[in-house]
Amino acid sequence: MKKLSFILALTLFAFAGNAQKRTTTSAVVSFDATTPIDELPKAENKTVIAAFDPTTGTIAFEAAIRNFSFSNAMMQDHFNGKKWLNSEQFPTAIFKGIVSNISKLDLTKDGNYTADVEGDLTIHGATKPVKTTATIVVANKAITANAAFSIKLEDFNVTGGAISAGKIAPEPKIIVKATW
Repeated sequence: MKKLSFILALTLFAFAGNAQKRTTTSAVVSFDATTPIDELPKAENKTVIAAFDPTTGTIAFEAAIRNFSFSNAMMQDHFNGKKWLNSEQFPTAIFKGIVSNISKLDLTKDGNYTADVEGDLTIHGATKPVKTTATIVVANKAITANAAFSIKLEDFNVTGGAISAGKIAPEPKIIVKATW
């Protein structure tokens, strides 16, 4: 928790120099690894730190693994355990990237925009490139972004019997929502 607070303070300090850069501590990341066999592997984290510079297009998210909440306590214990995401050794998931078509978006005006997002996602000590499309809505100077993509758990060194048994999807869907 101290590390997360330090990173938040550092992020806020880094973004304080420019009024265009925005941060939030209430972005939401959802994880959905449901299968026809098991509908329980769904989680949500409502305390994700997110930073966005609408001028340069740089974007970053940091989610504490322990803050993902499941409806089933046993599922949550497994998710955080050493055989899964090992939140003690790897306490955060981090995305650092850019809106690659930012020069084509006029985020100073209210409207809906399609953003091409690419960057690096780090989970469980492994970093992999991610590309997705996000929907950005600007309304009354607030910027809201929504994106969805899938990852391969094996790319992030997450394997196990529950995946091979079909209880957990090998390519869970990740949904990200943030308002700045």
